[in-house]
Order: sequence, then structure tokens, then C-alpha cells
Amino acid sequence: MNRRSQLPKAPEQKHRAQAHTDVTPKALELWDGTIKAADTSEDDNVINILDTIGYDWWTDSGTTAQRINAALRSIGRNSDVIVNINSPGGDVFEGLAIYNLLREHKGRVTVRVLGVAASAASFIAMAADELQIARAGFFMIHNSWTIAGGNRNDLRDIADFLEQIDTTIADVYHVRSGIDADELSIQMDAETWIGGKKAVEMGFADGYLDSDVITNDVDNKHTSNAVRKIDRMMAMQGIPRSERRELFAELKQGTPDATQNSTHDAADIKNLVEDLRAIAANPYQLKD
Repeated sequence: MNRRSQLPKAPEQKHRAQAHTDVTPKALELWDGTIKAADTSEDDNVINILDTIGYDWWTDSGTTAQRINAALRSIGRNSDVIVNINSPGGDVFEGLAIYNLLREHKGRVTVRVLGVAASAASFIAMAADELQIARAGFFMIHNSWTIAGGNRNDLRDIADFLEQIDTTIADVYHVRSGIDADELSIQMDAETWIGGKKAVEMGFADGYLDSDVITNDVDNKHTSNAVRKIDRMMAMQGIPRSERRELFAELKQGTPDATQNSTHDAADIKNLVEDLRAIAANPYQLKD
């Protein structure tokens, strides 16, 4: 019996209306989106996960379970597959679904961590028969990160829900590495970054990638990262996601009166800009 077959199946989970899981600001900041495989073609048996996990409406891209399922069907359920990963993470629910798809694939699964496999991308990587990592690569493991709203009962319910997810993910890391689940939970609490050498020593990875497997895409500047950061800052200020998307959609289209169509008046926008500047200086300080 191979190690992948011993991995637990992740329970099917649905999004909560009051909570939105996403990339952490630190993971997004440290992710180098220019890193890719020297050969990024998805012909034959290669799948590339080189973006955020889940649909990214900023770039109209992202890695979804639907896309991975289609790729595996095209490759063939019994065929071997190579999965290249360089991702800051993202939607934990999409990540769990992708993990299950790779775990249940009948062919051999080889995962290659080219740069970063953070958050949701880290447990996707666990669904491998063989896991290789760049010497300069990183895993990042942490508790599920969310932006949530609601009353105290809603928030308690969300916290309990997230704890169940974190327990499942810790169990996945445990089966892969052999490290005690309680120790892994402590590392997840601390948001732990694990370099390539340490990942091999700890049992997360089986070996190193050859350097010629990796290259940089100099044309990929990932300018949308700055907009994503602004979106998270606005979310922390309590602006509903639907309104944030409407405002940014108008701005992306170059609509001159985008702010006029918003429910916020000029004073609100001015205050928002000041709040964003304050949060940018100290992103982890909550606003009263």
C-alpha cells in the first residue's frame, strides 16, 4: 500500500455565508509569481498550479477543482501525472476538493514544488506518491485564514467550523510526514514556513528538484497583487464583498464615475483611503 492511499479523504465542505477564506497577506507578499517550470505545457501528463487556489476574479484565472478535474479526465484516470506547484494558497474549500481529486487519482502522482506551496497549496501537495521540492522552495502551514462577519453566535460557529478543517489538515500532514498531529497543530498555530532542506528532513518532501526544472517568467509581473491587498484592507473595514467587486469592476473598466455609483459618498471614500493607509502601515491591527 502506497503512502498516498493512506491519506485521509477530506470531508466535503461548503462555504459559509458569513466567512470568506483567502490568501493571507504575508503569503501573497512572499510569493514570487514569476517562478514556473521550464516546460509549462499541459500536454501529455502535466498539470500546473501556478496561481491562487480558487477562482481569482481579479485576473479571471486561479486554480479550481473544476479545472483540475477536467485536466485529470483529459490525462486519463489511470495515467501518471506530474503536478507543478507555485502558489500562495487561497480558498481552503477548493484546496480540499483538489486534494481529494489527486488523492483518488488511479495513476501515479508526482508533485514538484517549484517555489512556494503555502496554505491550501501545501496540503494539495501532500496528495503525492512522490513529492519533490526546490532547494530554495518553501511550504507554509497554518490554520485556516478567513475574513468573517456576523454576531457573536455566528463567529463562534465559524471558529468551531474552522477548527474542524484545521484538524483534518493536520491529520493530512501527519500521515504524510509522520510528525505527531499535536506538534503539527502547534506549528500551524504559529504559521510555520518550512524551507526545502527542512521539508525533506521533516518528511514533507521526498527529495529535491533539479535546478534546470525551474525558470522565471519575466513577463509575469502579477500587478493584481496590489489590488488584492487593497481588497483585503477594504474587507477589514467592513465593506461588503459585493460592493467591493462592483467598485473595482467599474474601476477596471475605466468608468469615470465609478465612485459616484457607490453607496459611499466622497467623505466615506476619503476616510476609507486614510484607513487603508493606516492598515497598510500595520495590517494586523484591528480598527475599533
